[in-house]
Amino acid sequence: MAGVRSLLLLLLVLQSSCVGVRSPLAVLKRFKETTRTFSDECLGTTRPVIPIDSSDFALDIRMPGVTPKQSDTYFCMSMRLPTDEEAFVIDFKPRASMDTVHHMLLFGCNMPSSTGSYWYCDEGTCIDKANILYAWARNAPPTRLPEGVGFRVGGETGSKYFVLQVHYGDISAFRDNHKDCSGVSLHLTRLPQPLIAGMYLMMSVDTVIPAGEKVVNSDISCHYKKYPMHVFAYRVHTHHLGKVVSGYRVRNEQWTLIGRQSPQLPQAFYPVEHPVDVSFGDILAARCVFTGEGRTEATHIGGTSSDEMCNLYIMYYMEAKHAVSFMTCTQNVAPDMFRTIPPEANIPIPVKSDMVMMHGHHKGKIETESKDKTSLLQQPKREEADVLEQDFHVEEALDWPGVYLLPGQVSGVALDPKNNLVIFHRGDHIWDGNSFDSKFVYQQRGLGPIEEDTILVIDPNNATVLQSSGKNLFYLPHGLSVDKDGNYWVTDVALHQVFKLDPNRKEGPLLVLGRSMQPGSDQNHFCQPTDVAVDPGTGTIFVSDGYCNSRIMQFSPSGNFITQWGEESSGRNPKPGQFSIPHSLALVPHLNQLCVADRENGRIQCFKTDTKEFVQEIKHASFGRNVFAISYVSGLLFAVNGKPYFGDQEPVQGFVMNFSSGEIIDIFKPVRKHFDMPHDITASADGTVYIGDAHTNTVWKFTSAEKMEHRSVKKAGIEAQEIKESEAVVETKMENNPTSSELQKTQEKQKLIKEPDSGVPVVLITTLLVIPVVVLLAIAVFIRWKKSRAFGDSEHKLEASSGRVLGKLRGKGSGGLNLGNFFASRKGYSRKGFDRLSTEGSDHEKDEEDGSESEEEYSAPLPAPSTSSS
Repeated sequence: MAGVRSLLLLLLVLQSSCVGVRSPLAVLKRFKETTRTFSDECLGTTRPVIPIDSSDFALDIRMPGVTPKQSDTYFCMSMRLPTDEEAFVIDFKPRASMDTVHHMLLFGCNMPSSTGSYWYCDEGTCIDKANILYAWARNAPPTRLPEGVGFRVGGETGSKYFVLQVHYGDISAFRDNHKDCSGVSLHLTRLPQPLIAGMYLMMSVDTVIPAGEKVVNSDISCHYKKYPMHVFAYRVHTHHLGKVVSGYRVRNEQWTLIGRQSPQLPQAFYPVEHPVDVSFGDILAARCVFTGEGRTEATHIGGTSSDEMCNLYIMYYMEAKHAVSFMTCTQNVAPDMFRTIPPEANIPIPVKSDMVMMHGHHKGKIETESKDKTSLLQQPKREEADVLEQDFHVEEALDWPGVYLLPGQVSGVALDPKNNLVIFHRGDHIWDGNSFDSKFVYQQRGLGPIEEDTILVIDPNNATVLQSSGKNLFYLPHGLSVDKDGNYWVTDVALHQVFKLDPNRKEGPLLVLGRSMQPGSDQNHFCQPTDVAVDPGTGTIFVSDGYCNSRIMQFSPSGNFITQWGEESSGRNPKPGQFSIPHSLALVPHLNQLCVADRENGRIQCFKTDTKEFVQEIKHASFGRNVFAISYVSGLLFAVNGKPYFGDQEPVQGFVMNFSSGEIIDIFKPVRKHFDMPHDITASADGTVYIGDAHTNTVWKFTSAEKMEHRSVKKAGIEAQEIKESEAVVETKMENNPTSSELQKTQEKQKLIKEPDSGVPVVLITTLLVIPVVVLLAIAVFIRWKKSRAFGDSEHKLEASSGRVLGKLRGKGSGGLNLGNFFASRKGYSRKGFDRLSTEGSDHEKDEEDGSESEEEYSAPLPAPSTSSS
C-alpha cells in the first residue's frame, strides 16, 4: 500500500506541475468537459481550443452544424472560456459567408440564456449583462486590434462565456439541408494588456420613418463623462432603408468625424481614418439618414423584419486601470446641436450594385446572382479581384512546420514551376552598420563567401528540404525570383551583381550582370541591386537598382543593356517615377505592367513595360512609411510593409489588394511568432502566400480561409465541397431544438468526439500521456516484488527511481524541423543572426411570427533616421 500511496502522490504532483506551467495541452485537457459534438459536415470545426504557445491559444466558436428552416432565423450558442484566469482577446477571424449568414454578433457574459448546444435567440442571449465584443456581416475582413489592446475576459471581472448569435436571413442556400458551422475564431493571451478594448453603442429607440418620405434623419447624442477613451474602429447598422450613418465627437462646438459609412456595405468594423480621443465633457453624436420611399406604412425602430434600426458601434480602448468594457447612448441630449452637423452626414454614400448588402429578410436574392458569379469565374482574364474582393481572406497555416526552419536572414522567397517554395538566405552572414563604407564598398570580404547552401527548395506541404545549392557564391544575398523555366535570378548587395542560376547545374551561373564588388551607376554597374523580374513572354530582364541608385534597368534575355528609368525622390510628395529604394518588383504580364515597391516612399508604382509610362500609384495610410515587398497573382496584389517608426501606429502586416482598384481586401498577420522585418513575399494562384523575415529568420505560410474550411458549403447554388481525410469518429446525436437545464449537467453530458488538433498527432499525444503511467505502474510492481524479498527503504527508492525516469521523459524535447541543426554540421556556420444589453435590442431582427531578433540591416553610409535598409 505504501507503494500505491507514493504512486498516487507522484501523479498528483505531476498534475500540479502541469497546471503550474499552464501548458497549452493543459488548456486542451481542461476544455474536454465543454467540447461540443458536431455534424459530420462540421468535422473540421471540432478543435475548439488550439494551443499557440505557452501564453496564447486560439478559440474556435462555431455553430454545431445547424440547418435553419425559415428565413430570419436567429440561432445562439455558447462556449465557456477554457480557463478561470484572466485572459485577453487580441484578434478575431470570421468563419462565415454572406451566402448563408446575414450577420453575426459575439457577446461576453457570465450566464448564457440557455445551456443547450444551441438555441433560438428569442429566448435571449444572456441572463446577466451581455457585452458585445464583435460584429460581422458579408464576408467582412477580420477586426484588427491595435498592438497592446485586448478585450478582458475571465478572472474576477471578465466574462466567463462567449455567446455567438448568428442571423440566417435568406435560407435559399439551405435547400439541400446541409449543416452550417459559421462562427468566429479568437486569439487569446494570458499576458496582461496595458490597454483594454470596449464598445460604445449609440442606438435610436424612437425614430419613425413616414411612408414615402424621401429623407428622414435619426439623431443620437450623449455627454461623455468617463476617463479618456481612444476610438480606433466603428461599425454602422441599419436595415434596408438606411442610406448613411455618421458618428462624431463634438468638442467646443467643433465636429470631429469618427466614422461615416453606408449601412448597405459590408457591416464590419472599419478602422477610423484618424485616431479620435474622447474626454470628459465631450459630446458623442450620430446621425442615421433613412428614406421611406417604397413603403406604404410608417416604419418604426424595432426588432422585426419590417422595422428599422439605427446603430453606431464605436470600438475604443482605455488604460487598463480605468477601463469600462461597455457603454450605451440611446438619447438625444442636444438636438439643436445638429443644426451645425457637417453636410457630409446628410449625403448618401454611393454603393455599386455588386457591393449592396443583400438583406435576405427584405428582399429575395436575385436569381441571376449565381449566374453572374459563374460567368465571372469563367473569365480569368477579367479582374478576378472583382469576384474575390468580398471573399478572399488569408491566414497563417498553423499546421505548417516551416515556421521553425530557422535559416539565416531570409532575404528572398519565390515559387518554382512545381509550386515548391524557394528560400534565399544569408547563412551566418548578416547585414549591419559595419558591412559597407561610405562609398558602398563591402568591408567584410575577409569572411569569404557564405559556405552553406544559401538557396533551399522546400516542400510546400511538410517543409522538408528537397534541394539546396548556392554554396560559396554569395556574400549578402538579397532578391530572388524564378522564371517560367525554373531558373533562379538572384541579387547580392555586397557583390553588386545579378545572377541567373540553373538549379540543376553545378558548374556555375548561366549569366552574371554587374561587376564583382564594384558599386556604380552606369550601364555595366549596379549599386546594391534589390530584385529581378523576368517577363515570361519575352524573357526581358528588369532589375531594381537599388539602395544607392534609384532606377529600374532593363536588359535583353542575353543580358545586354536596353534602357533605364527612374530618379531619386526629393521632398515629401515624390513624383511618379521617383524612387527611394526600389526594393521589390512584380510583373503583371497580361497587362504589360511592372510594379515597383517604392520602399521608403511607402507606395507601389506601376509602369508599362514597353513604354515605361507611369500607370498608377497604390498608397494607403495603413502601409505606414514603408512597403518592402510585393507579389502579383490572378488580379490580386500582395504586399508587406515595414516596422513602424517611433510614434507611428501602423503595425507591420501583410496586405491583399484588388489590383484594378488598388483597394485593400484583406490584412493579415501571423499567429506564431511575429513580423519584425518581413523582407519578401510570394503568392501562388491558389491564394497561398509565403513571407520571409530578415530579422526573425522565419518563413510563414498563409492560405486562403476557404481552403482551410473543412465543411460543405453551398454558395448561391454553387457547391464547394472541401475534401477531408477520413478519420474514425464516434458520432453523437445532436439536439435540434434543445431545452434549457442546469449548465453543469449539460456540460457533463457533452462528449468529446475528436481530440482537438493542436498541431500534434492524436496518437502522439495519447502515447505521451500513457507512457508515464505504464512506466510508473511497472515501477510499482517492481517495488512490491522487491519488498516481498527484503524490507528497507522501498518507498524512498520508488520516489527516486520515478524521479529519474520522469526526469528523462521530461528531458526529451520535441520541435519542428530545425535548419539550425542542419547547418550546424556545416563548416563556418554560426547561429547568429524569431463583452444583458438587449441587442436583440441591437441587431436582432425577429420574425413577426516571438522570435529572437538579429541585427538590423543598414545601407552604408548610414542615412537619415527615416531609412533602414535590408
